[in-house]
Amino acid sequence: MRIEPLLRALADPTRLRIMRLLAHMELAVGELAQVLSQSQPRVSRHVKILCDAGLAERRKEGSWVFLRSVAGERSGPPLGRATASLLATAEAADPVFAEGCEEDRRHLASIRSARAASAATYFARHAEEWDTLRSLHTPDAPVEDALAKRLGDASLGDVLDIGTGTGRIAELLAPRAERVTALDKSPDMLRIARARLQDLPAGKVDLVQGDFTALPFENEQFDTVLFHQVLHYAQEPETVLAEAARVARNGARIAVVDFAAHNREELRERHAHARLGFSDEQMLTLLNDSGFVPDTPLALSGNPLTIKIWTARKPGTAPSATSKARQEVHSS
Repeated sequence: MRIEPLLRALADPTRLRIMRLLAHMELAVGELAQVLSQSQPRVSRHVKILCDAGLAERRKEGSWVFLRSVAGERSGPPLGRATASLLATAEAADPVFAEGCEEDRRHLASIRSARAASAATYFARHAEEWDTLRSLHTPDAPVEDALAKRLGDASLGDVLDIGTGTGRIAELLAPRAERVTALDKSPDMLRIARARLQDLPAGKVDLVQGDFTALPFENEQFDTVLFHQVLHYAQEPETVLAEAARVARNGARIAVVDFAAHNREELRERHAHARLGFSDEQMLTLLNDSGFVPDTPLALSGNPLTIKIWTARKPGTAPSATSKARQEVHSS
């Protein structure tokens, strides 16, 4: 990050407003245009300048482009963190700037409402098939409680929720995580997750579109990796778990919540399940072959389907919080 492009990027009132909005939540370019009462092409030009300066980052999800601030990230460059601090101080010290920022944030309520309405419409369209599937297995609440207990009481560190779907597991684990990265291949599901998670603190959850067979992350980035009712969609689960192992740090935990082996062929036909659950032998072999050391599985019986929770750990010693902080400072 260089100082001259950064200062040029900040030398515009609209871009200052955009940076303060992004400090509160990730927004689509169209949503920013709505809040700012400006045309989308004009907002896109401002967005490009902020991204070129290294203050923000674009991410494409289907036909939508979302923007997030990277200025205040703890692992980001010092100039970015200084910029985030400067803008927060400016809002506290400059009444005119503060009034404009507050007015912009009031418009975010309509964005949140629109997201929630879109999610409700999607749920209504698919409610019957989801209700049918839920009726076959253990209710969600006991499964979530059991998963939380299996993960223990310690901090979960940097969490990767693969196949986040509605974002429920990301929401459940966020209070115990440093940061949650919620990944899904479907833009529709990411929009639902975004509606669910939009009230969490900015920077707590990162929503990413991607495929679980080729995770868009560098090696050894996460302390906890989750697959909640996802792995049965994998044609080659060994490839998926190998990718999970690649992005997991030494000492990381992995949890797979999925069906025990069953013979409900209609799930393959109606719900696109590639696998009719997993036996303990299959799953423990998959985890071992991926380099994880498995724990004893946990079964939650349903009628007729049983949910299993398989947990494991990647060998090695996880870096301490202090050493991780030093690495982040060094990398910045």
